[in-house]
Amino acid sequence: MSDTGFSAVVPPDESARLDAQQRHDRLTKPADSLGRLEELGAWIAACQGRCPPAPLTRPRIVIFAGDHGIAAKGVSAYPSEVTAQMVANFLAGGAAINVLAATAGATVRVVDLSVDSAETPAEVAKFKVRRGSGSIDVEDALTGDEVAAAIAAGRAIADEEVDSGADLLVAGDMGIGNTTPAAVLVAALTGAEPVAVVGRGTGIDDRGWMRKAAAIRDALRRARPVSADPVALLRTVAGADIAAMAAFLAQAAVRRTPVVLDGLIAGAAALVAAELAPGAGDWWVAGHRSVEPAHTMVLDHLGLKPLLELDMRLGEGTGAAAAIPILSMAVRILAEMATFADAGVAGPAAG
Repeated sequence: MSDTGFSAVVPPDESARLDAQQRHDRLTKPADSLGRLEELGAWIAACQGRCPPAPLTRPRIVIFAGDHGIAAKGVSAYPSEVTAQMVANFLAGGAAINVLAATAGATVRVVDLSVDSAETPAEVAKFKVRRGSGSIDVEDALTGDEVAAAIAAGRAIADEEVDSGADLLVAGDMGIGNTTPAAVLVAALTGAEPVAVVGRGTGIDDRGWMRKAAAIRDALRRARPVSADPVALLRTVAGADIAAMAAFLAQAAVRRTPVVLDGLIAGAAALVAAELAPGAGDWWVAGHRSVEPAHTMVLDHLGLKPLLELDMRLGEGTGAAAAIPILSMAVRILAEMATFADAGVAGPAAG
């Protein structure tokens, strides 16, 4: 098995979580009446190691962009050149994630790991590993050196964001064809059959679905022999964008920074990240449940309950961005709501 090189993950502070739970009992409301908002506030308190937790002032969304050779097999409703065009759209502020991030008080960064274009700006292509990836039904997505470079990039990006003050992270995605490698990763790590993980992605028709099912079947045959080795699995069937995303999620946990997971692509990367850095899942919540069937398998495997179910399947980090205000509310309840003693309100009667 490959040496992943990640430091041990320290779990969130249990004493701060307990303090938050006890504080909730003193706030001017019936016990447990705010449901999961109470649980989420306690989780952020544990991640920060303090109660009440500090407000979330710098949520950061990082979009990992890359093309996939498997797209040439007709597994997407869109041509590969859309990836580079959407990177330009993100940078211009015209995409859904830009709108949702602004509404949620988050900022967006785009990173080109493997877009099949030479025209992305230098600052976006700082960590570029290659253009596109191998067609995973018949060849490896990456070489050994390339997967190492992608993992190093993901770690470095997480470090950059944490060091610059990010207090909540989201990994978004952009890459035509990327639901195919993501589905292969999910099947390889959960034991699911190929047909169970095939979704409609960008909206493929029945013929496209059959092509995608065949591609996933063939790629999964190549993935299963290396499924116990996360680095080898990324090399074989992921691509530089997903490999970097997995490393980013793992390193965020190493750096004790909470993460809101998005949909299928981030979920597939999270499955691998949990292998790269055991215990990393304690630092994640699921922003939403995608309509992609493999995403529910991810959530079940990681033991995560989504915050939202809005029938979204866009990617980009949009489902996670939509959940950020919920976390902000949960934090502010603990920090700003009055206790019974503060407000002069009679507490619950002793029973």
